[in-house]
Amino acid sequence: MWHAAMWGAVSGSAVLLGSLVAMFFSLPKKVIGFIMAFGTGVLIGAASYELIGEAVRTGGINSTAIGFLSGAAVFTIFDYIVSKKGASHRKRSGTQAAESAGIALFIGTIIDAVPESIMIGASLLEQETVSFLLVVAIFISNIPEGLSSTAGMRKNGYSKTKITVMWLAVLAISTFASWSGFFFLDGASDALMAGISAFAGGGIIAMIASTMMPEAFEESGPITGLVTALGLLASIILNHFA
Repeated sequence: MWHAAMWGAVSGSAVLLGSLVAMFFSLPKKVIGFIMAFGTGVLIGAASYELIGEAVRTGGINSTAIGFLSGAAVFTIFDYIVSKKGASHRKRSGTQAAESAGIALFIGTIIDAVPESIMIGASLLEQETVSFLLVVAIFISNIPEGLSSTAGMRKNGYSKTKITVMWLAVLAISTFASWSGFFFLDGASDALMAGISAFAGGGIIAMIASTMMPEAFEESGPITGLVTALGLLASIILNHFA
């Protein structure tokens, strides 16, 4: 049980790490774009192998399809709401991020983090060991989110203390969500587990398409495709040897 919480904290800590880097260092936008592109590739692999593929194998195509479409739809609805409130550029580090509302950025980050963390905890139930591919993928993708969102908050006048407290709250929520995924899904049917896995996978794919890919291409240009492919290759290698 506590292993689930620990790995949820590890993945969630990347947002805080990215935030600290943004507060004390100035990284070139192109570097942030490369990190985002690489994280995109790794997340696509993790969602495909660890969530969607596993859901089809254990619960069948019907549960997977329903869960996948539901996850994508729910993320899109919440993303639309927080975008209207000022978080449409929560993964952006440029002038767009400066226009975003701090609380909306915070809520948007939670929307991204909760389904990912739940599946980290759930993976311990199915495999009796954490999905390292999923943890690595989420960790890598969370770093640029912390970087870019913090840059926007700083431009909005948020103090370093307030920003740190907000990201610590995200870390705590990620930890609790991972623990919840382990505790509440223990004994769940294969069909339910498949639906939840696919739900998380659908949400992640929708998040990648709407927030990560646009930022990556905007900052790193045409080379984004190559860096994303390298990220996907890394996930293939991790999945093979894990």
